[in-house]
Amino acid sequence: MQEVKPPRFIDTAFDFAKQNIPLIGLIMLIIVMGILSPAFLSRFNILSVMRQASINGLIAFGMTIVIISGGIDLSVGSSLALSGMVAGLLMQSGLPSSLAILGALASGALVGTLIGVLIAKGKLPPFIATLGGMISLRGLTLMLSGGVPVSRFGDTGLIAWMGRGYVWFIPAPVVILFLAFAVFTVILKKTVFGKHVYAIGGNEKGALLSGINVEKNKIFIYMISGLMSALAAVILTSRVNSAVPTAGEMYELYAIAAVVIGGASLSGGRGKASGTIIGAFIIAIINNGLNLLGVSAYIQLFVTGLIIIIAVIADRKK
Repeated sequence: MQEVKPPRFIDTAFDFAKQNIPLIGLIMLIIVMGILSPAFLSRFNILSVMRQASINGLIAFGMTIVIISGGIDLSVGSSLALSGMVAGLLMQSGLPSSLAILGALASGALVGTLIGVLIAKGKLPPFIATLGGMISLRGLTLMLSGGVPVSRFGDTGLIAWMGRGYVWFIPAPVVILFLAFAVFTVILKKTVFGKHVYAIGGNEKGALLSGINVEKNKIFIYMISGLMSALAAVILTSRVNSAVPTAGEMYELYAIAAVVIGGASLSGGRGKASGTIIGAFIIAIINNGLNLLGVSAYIQLFVTGLIIIIAVIADRKK
């Protein structure tokens, strides 16, 4: 008997679903949350979710290239706190907000570069180098601040707009998030550096033998991660109108979660910016939806951790 094949459109639909699991999961989550809580789909709440996702999304973009390269960065939360404190102290000293932003971005880039040097030149495992960075940077932030927040910067200047401004009716942090998404999409898809990131994560020895400067690229990768943490710090500092020394706690875990949920492999060599932004929105929607339903914050942490485990198991089975 001749084998009966399913119609081609079914195969096409199956292939699309298999390749876009995070997107399908996001759509289903929106539908479920909209049914469980009608307030979820209100314009105000949707903009709130997007604003919440912006901080994690920006950090996660930097984490994306780190994970694609086969590394990990546990220092991003502490780097965010330090960069935010630098911005706060500079503004408190009377400097314009534009210079405070540059100072924060420079501190984040410097931290990322130093960590990259430890990994690339010092041959430290990324987990150890960034874990040490996470602890020491948090201590440095507490030393600079004396353990107390730095606040009351005013409501004018570029830094105020970055966290609390709007473009038409869209919050500025969301605009910045999608601009960063466009930049990282181009970097990963169209640039030589992006190809090198995938090559290093897929087979570092092979990349080295093919002539890629692995050390230089690794330093640049962690510099970008630190820079994105600093950008997120500027927005967070503006939103709360305060630089808090304890800011960014557990942000590294949420960033890793967004990247993994978005389909990146923790073993390196696979991942994309579109998956990461979807992962960031999934986490924000879960937290927001559970808040609307009155679910405990403890349960929210449990659910987020469970999703990470499921995403990693799914990745191992690919």
